[in-house]
Amino acid sequence: MQNSINGDRPTTVANAAWIDRYLPGGAEEAAPRDGSFNLTAIRGIIYRQRHILIGAVALALIGGLVLTLLTKPIYSASATVQIDRGGGQIIEGQSLENDISANEFSRYMNTQAVVIKSRKLAYRVVDALKLDQNAAFVGVEASDPKPAGTSTAEWSKSKRETAASIVQGGVTVDVPYDSSILTISFKSENPGIAMEVANAIANNYVVEDSRRKLEANTYAVGYLSKQIDEVRAKLQLAEFATNDYAKQNGIVGEAPATGGAAGGANEATPTITATNLFSVNSNYTQARAKRIAAEQRWRAISTVPASQLPEVQQNIAIQSMVTDRGKAATELAQLRQRYGDNFPRIVELKSQIASLESQIARAGADVKNSVRNDYEVALRQEQGLATEVSKASGETLTEQDRRVRYNLLNREAGALRTQLATLLDRYNQLVSASEVKSTNTTKLDSALMPGSPVSPNLMKNLLVSAIAGLGIALGLAVLREAFDDRLRSADDVERKLGYPLLGHTPMVADDELTAQFTDPFSPLMEAYSSVRTAIDFAHPGTNRVFLVTSSEPSEGKSLTAAILGRNYARLGRKTLLVEADLRKPSLSHLFAETRPDKGIAEVLLGDVDIQSVLLPSGVDNLDILPVGKTPVNPVELLSSPVMAEFIERMRKEYALVIFDTAPVMGLADAPILSRLMDGTIFIVEANRAHHGQAKTALRRLRGASANILGVVLTKYRAADAGQEYNYHYRYYTYGEGNRSAS
Repeated sequence: MQNSINGDRPTTVANAAWIDRYLPGGAEEAAPRDGSFNLTAIRGIIYRQRHILIGAVALALIGGLVLTLLTKPIYSASATVQIDRGGGQIIEGQSLENDISANEFSRYMNTQAVVIKSRKLAYRVVDALKLDQNAAFVGVEASDPKPAGTSTAEWSKSKRETAASIVQGGVTVDVPYDSSILTISFKSENPGIAMEVANAIANNYVVEDSRRKLEANTYAVGYLSKQIDEVRAKLQLAEFATNDYAKQNGIVGEAPATGGAAGGANEATPTITATNLFSVNSNYTQARAKRIAAEQRWRAISTVPASQLPEVQQNIAIQSMVTDRGKAATELAQLRQRYGDNFPRIVELKSQIASLESQIARAGADVKNSVRNDYEVALRQEQGLATEVSKASGETLTEQDRRVRYNLLNREAGALRTQLATLLDRYNQLVSASEVKSTNTTKLDSALMPGSPVSPNLMKNLLVSAIAGLGIALGLAVLREAFDDRLRSADDVERKLGYPLLGHTPMVADDELTAQFTDPFSPLMEAYSSVRTAIDFAHPGTNRVFLVTSSEPSEGKSLTAAILGRNYARLGRKTLLVEADLRKPSLSHLFAETRPDKGIAEVLLGDVDIQSVLLPSGVDNLDILPVGKTPVNPVELLSSPVMAEFIERMRKEYALVIFDTAPVMGLADAPILSRLMDGTIFIVEANRAHHGQAKTALRRLRGASANILGVVLTKYRAADAGQEYNYHYRYYTYGEGNRSAS
């Protein structure tokens, strides 16, 4: 039975749910399942990919352990520095360095952390401890001879830069959010060096902070001294300029203050220039109003025909010419009714009319031109007066500028006097405070010799390795699942293939197959009993003919056909199993050790009688029609009218006929026979049959007009699908006596 397939053992609850689909009111249960990604699917993926998950995590843990053991121990020493928010020495209500606000203090602390890790401070630490000459700190480079072609200064500079880089790389600063104490730590393979460098960094930071503030104060004193000299020189020039301007323009004494009392001594008396400006400006306003009126009149008639102007229509001479033109036109119209255009009187009238029209047009144009001339005259008058206004305004402003310019020069000199006094006062304050120590940084605790290394941390490294290994394993597992379209569960069958599941049978080892095949209460046989029940609900009735097929060989179709035949026979239904796989028959091997010489092909050709080739099954009501010799042309034999006649004859003799045929893919046998059957049962092997292949096989059957009853999932492994698999048929307790009797 090596070529046989195994079946599934559905639970009692699962069977009931499936049967309910074919009962009244089962529409909701028959609805297709959705493709949601639930915990069951995750559990199935974990089980299927367990070897990758375990292997990747194990390798990562081993790698982390090896890396930890090979890593040199690192020691860390820490010193603390306190930083106050207050500024320096207070002088007359101000500090040389302003207090740091609470909102800005966090930013200030982070800035100081960057200062501590700066290259400038690292160089000071290197110079203080002579770390560039310490072989234990910079390595063998400190004791190596100077390279050829390199000067002593360059070699010393190179070692100093190397030592400074090591200091920068090993220092860390902890900036707390709830205190003003910085923790300065340094890591090194040597615990003594770690302690010395941490203390040196803290000491040099405090000294550097004091030096920086002192340098800032000294710089401020020098800067103010320079500013005082510049302001003093500007003040001298401003006073000379004010005095010279007053001499040149005859200005004596201070300018009168604005806003004085009306009629007072300082009230300004109008000058000739101001009076002239007022008169010219008044005339200019009248001329501008006259120009605007003339311009509006001209714009109103400029686009109107002259004959439509009121002035033209009211002109007596023009109206007389219009009347004469009308009379001549009337006479011309009367003569044209009797004479041609060359008639002397007609020619004379036409010349007269043309002359009148020309005179009328000239007269109208003269009227329009007179309006335009009025506008142009008004415009020239306005422009002339505008020039006079501009000239008079300039003279008035020049007269005022002499006094305004003097006031500006005088105020500028006064502002420079005030500025000079302020700078002198601030300069005296800074000079007085230059000798006062001003700093808000204090070293709190010195670093101690570390007693144990801080790294490597075995537990931390193993945890990180486990997480990394798990991440890689999950990535590989998801990648494998993404490219794997095999059908594994009942949900996969119904959701991906779109056909109802008749049942699923469990995976049974080859050495257990014979025992389960002969035991009617085994999980395998109970599963096929559930499949049989589902088939009866899917296609009730008698004298039925079913076809069992699959997409490829060894998926369990022959064993399914054999077990279904035995189950129906034990129910008292006369059943015929037909081995219709004429290419690679395997059904007869389940009931006989050797294949007979004659079988279905000989029966169809009429060479033998069917009763003479039937195999004994050992079960009442069950006959097996095997394959004898393999025919040369299986497709022609199966598609011949003889096969259809044979099926109809067997339908009358048996209550049920089951055909075990060849796989669908690559062969035409199953599609040809399926069109002659009452129903087709499609077999899918779990964890082997691919979705695309099974879909193609079902499409071929559907194209041959097959009535597909449903799908049977064989060799089902619940763990691979992420489900618990427990047959509960034994819950009903078959007694040992009953089992023996069966």
